[in-house]
Amino acid sequence: MTDSGEEMQALVVRLRTVEQERDAWRTRCAGLAGERDSEREQARRLRGSGSYRLGRTLVSFAREPLQGPPRLIRRLVGRIRRRPDAPARRTRTAKRPLPARLYVAMGLDLPALRELVQTLRRRLTVEPDHRAVVLTDNPEFSLLRKAGLILEYLPDRWTWERHRPDRAWDEVLAGRLSRLYAEHAATHVVFVDPERPPALTDLLDDTTPSAPGSLQQT
Repeated sequence: MTDSGEEMQALVVRLRTVEQERDAWRTRCAGLAGERDSEREQARRLRGSGSYRLGRTLVSFAREPLQGPPRLIRRLVGRIRRRPDAPARRTRTAKRPLPARLYVAMGLDLPALRELVQTLRRRLTVEPDHRAVVLTDNPEFSLLRKAGLILEYLPDRWTWERHRPDRAWDEVLAGRLSRLYAEHAATHVVFVDPERPPALTDLLDDTTPSAPGSLQQT
């Protein structure tokens, strides 16, 4: 009797285990069925979209390259016309770029040039009415590339005359300014006094500088 009771208990445990596995499989199958239905719905929507029909047309063109272009065009137009009514696309108006202003900053060491660039950035943050193009003769200008301004370089007078004595530095500067003025569609040229770099208030009121000689605008 003892052996028979143990066998009966083991059979009950096994039966419960099988029932639990069955319920787990049923739950899993129900979840998979839900995922299947969701994927079917997504596939149905995809097949009804114009993008899908356009892709099918392009694939058919790749598979049948000998078809005449008029036939392909008719098929493409016909498939796109079958798409449901879609809202009209908004036309994008081209945004005009801001005018540029050239800042000629010759003779500034790196700290002074960095301070000028930071001041210009603050100026454009307060009133973003133009793009700043800074022409400098400091060879370390590349350290300020991440400042977000347009930095242009021209060797200083001493370096230029040492390596290119055949051409006057003043002529080179004038030619460079003329080219930058045209390339950036600039509207003003501002000469920065290296002895008295402009403060933020000067740049905000740069048509009539508060510090005489700090800015000279043309």
